[in-house]
Amino acid sequence: MSGSSAESIAKKLFKPKNDQPYFISHHMHYGELIDPKSGKAVDEVLMVLMKSPKTYTREDIVEIHCHGGYFILKKVLDIVLREGARMAEPGEFTKRAFLNGRIDLTQAEAVIDLIKAKTEISLEIANQQLRGSMYKEMSELRSQLIERLALIEAHIDFPEEEMEPIVLQELKGDLEKMVDQLERWIASYEEGKVFRDGISCAIVGKTNVGKSSLLNVLLKEERAIVTPIPGTTRDVIEEVLNIYGIPVRLMDTAGLRKPLDSIEQEGVKRAKERMADADFVLLMLDGSREIDSDDREIFEEIRKKKRVVIVNKNDLPLKISLEEIKNQFKDEPIVLISALKNEGIDHLKEAIYNSLVHRNIRNTSEHLIISNIRHKNILTQIKNNLFNAIKGLEEGISMEFIAFEIHSVLDAFGEMVGETTTEEVLNRIFEQFCIGK
Repeated sequence: MSGSSAESIAKKLFKPKNDQPYFISHHMHYGELIDPKSGKAVDEVLMVLMKSPKTYTREDIVEIHCHGGYFILKKVLDIVLREGARMAEPGEFTKRAFLNGRIDLTQAEAVIDLIKAKTEISLEIANQQLRGSMYKEMSELRSQLIERLALIEAHIDFPEEEMEPIVLQELKGDLEKMVDQLERWIASYEEGKVFRDGISCAIVGKTNVGKSSLLNVLLKEERAIVTPIPGTTRDVIEEVLNIYGIPVRLMDTAGLRKPLDSIEQEGVKRAKERMADADFVLLMLDGSREIDSDDREIFEEIRKKKRVVIVNKNDLPLKISLEEIKNQFKDEPIVLISALKNEGIDHLKEAIYNSLVHRNIRNTSEHLIISNIRHKNILTQIKNNLFNAIKGLEEGISMEFIAFEIHSVLDAFGEMVGETTTEEVLNRIFEQFCIGK
């Protein structure tokens, strides 16, 4: 519970074992939770009162540690609600922490990412933001801009004092450095989004090329049925795999060929739908067979997709034309594997990772990584304002216009960290929480 009534409600419900008449802040107290209506004990509990402002929300907070089990939890919750509390809205604890000045808006958004993190790297990116890395970087840029703005506005107020050419050149150079920094952060978004949200990846190919075998090898379990009979996979099988910190939702699809019956027809239809919707494609070819019309039809289907080409059955004599594959996919990674013998799988993972992440950012502590589209959009707006200011300096336009662009940048900074954000934006951010946290 968080809020001004948290302590009074707690005192109605708690009977300490040692008859202590009051709570000591930030201490565990052992006792019984009593139903005030019946006077009966509901459970043996530990209760903690944390007095403001040294709490998550900067309000009084009470925690009740009771035994697990659906009925006990529901009973305790019903009593707490009956005595004057209410259910928290999605993200309300974090929203209160933000409104009470404990965290900025970028840190509040990081809590959502922390809860939803699927891999070690996505967790570290969220923690980086929660520790205030973005806020610190933004604050440093803002401080520099305020200093430059003071110089510009002094010139506006006293126009008879002309700015030295060297001062104007230094100002332009400073703004250019800021633009370069912003461009690096903005460029990190595509990779940050991949680590944060993951990708959907369809394994596609004609029948009996080894798609299900590859799924099983990557997952290290017998998830899909594998037989020598073409067309065994009829439906789409989905599982999540961690590839060097990227959450990859793998989809094993039915073999693409002319269907032999209505069931296979539906499987092929679903495979094509998933292939169209997938962020990424693993095109699987049978190295022990020559390329045929079915393969070439698939080539056309995935022409616009980001992909890695896999030549499977590398343990058998190679009959496929690697030259033709290289001509078809000139700039695409081509990996030779044997799903049966688990060979070449690490090379395949590296190829997938390098196709999605184009810089070495596995050590996230060394980089500020942007993974939120709201942040990217605001940073892009800031970059454009600074670029306009640089262009204005080059063209010698009035300093009032330069000051306007820098004021716009400062407003955008305020919007990013929540100093000037509208209620509509706040609601849109916090409704992403699935729980009161």
